[in-house]
Amino acid sequence: MSVAVQKTEAEVQLARQFATALEELPGGDQVAALRRDAIALFEREGLPHRRIEAWKYTDLRAALREVFPPAKLVDRVDRDRLAAAVGAELMALPAVRVVVVNGHVCDVEIPHELAAAGFALHRLASHLDEPGHEWMKPLLAFDGEPEQNGVLRLNTAMVTDGVVLRVEAGTNLALPIHVVVATQADRSTASTVRNLIKVDDGAVATLIESYVALSETPHQVNAVTQLDVGDGATVHHIKTLSASVGSVHAGAWLTRIGAKGVYRGFQLTAGAGIARNESRITFTGPDARLDLSGLMLGRGNDHIDTTLVVNHTTTACESRELFKAVLDDRARAVFQGKVIVAAEAQKTDGKQMAQALMLSPDTEFDSKPELEIYADDVACGHGSTAAEIDSDMLFYLRARGIPLEEARRLLIESFATEALEKIEDDAVRGAVRELAVGWLGRADRRT
Repeated sequence: MSVAVQKTEAEVQLARQFATALEELPGGDQVAALRRDAIALFEREGLPHRRIEAWKYTDLRAALREVFPPAKLVDRVDRDRLAAAVGAELMALPAVRVVVVNGHVCDVEIPHELAAAGFALHRLASHLDEPGHEWMKPLLAFDGEPEQNGVLRLNTAMVTDGVVLRVEAGTNLALPIHVVVATQADRSTASTVRNLIKVDDGAVATLIESYVALSETPHQVNAVTQLDVGDGATVHHIKTLSASVGSVHAGAWLTRIGAKGVYRGFQLTAGAGIARNESRITFTGPDARLDLSGLMLGRGNDHIDTTLVVNHTTTACESRELFKAVLDDRARAVFQGKVIVAAEAQKTDGKQMAQALMLSPDTEFDSKPELEIYADDVACGHGSTAAEIDSDMLFYLRARGIPLEEARRLLIESFATEALEKIEDDAVRGAVRELAVGWLGRADRRT
């Protein structure tokens, strides 16, 4: 006997919101049909909850009590506030910069030297009206993606805009592509964005995503980036996220790595209310490499969830994952890392580590590393630790005349640095480090 699950008020509001917004959402008849299919599946499945294993520690159905109305297009962006939110160093980096405000692309800056540099950049909202596009539609429809969930369904149903980027084969982009997604509103709003990125064979590109709020008003963001890394291509992918208290950020990276491809990803989450960064990486060709890392910084009642699923489907691929958390007050961090090694994925080399530094006795770190191995010629392992600041190390520094607060700062920054060092580009690493150190500098001082 099946038991019907009663819909929450938020789930009912989301379905009503879609029905009201559909006529205004971009795209032709085929895209509208995809949207209707997605919302129908969402209505059947609802929001993810704790009975779904992958959402055991982040019960979105229980947490999402209120649904904010869709954000509206703004006439003017507060540039000073935008730069302050993103970070002065990060905004100062020379880059192709796309600014998305309230779910709508409002500005694209392409430096003169990259005007004809072997890439094509478009607004997703414009491409949704082109049903014949050879690679947009299957990406939008999530063809072949197993493990769907309500958040991804909602993204397909409600997406308003984003970036469509293609880097041509053999192109080595001299500057990063920086996508800034900002919320600017004097009342609580929700926005939904999707980025579709294809880096063709042998190309090299750096992608940066920054998610920020320009006010203290709570907001909700549903953001998905789908990325194809071609054979022999190299992609550096960085995401920074900060939000106001009471906000909800549901983000996903869906990545495929081709033969001999290299994908290096880094995620910095620095105080974000409720945030979930989900990454699904699939090796589609042999001899490819993945290096995925991140830093979760939480205080107050922040809840930061990092969930990974790495699929080794072919031979001789290497994966490395390193995630660290620094937690203060009553903050909670979640790490779920699942590595799947198929029977045909012989010679797989996979390592995974998650570590947390607890600055308060009221913090919580839930770590769930998993290995699911069906091949017999592999080298795989994982580990996880959680600890307070080492009192012996603190005593050692203080015994050498270093004041208590300075000693604590040095130990906290040292703990975080290992993850930050995973960013290879010096300028990008310095800009991201500025954000992390700024947050750590405000950490509560405790003896």
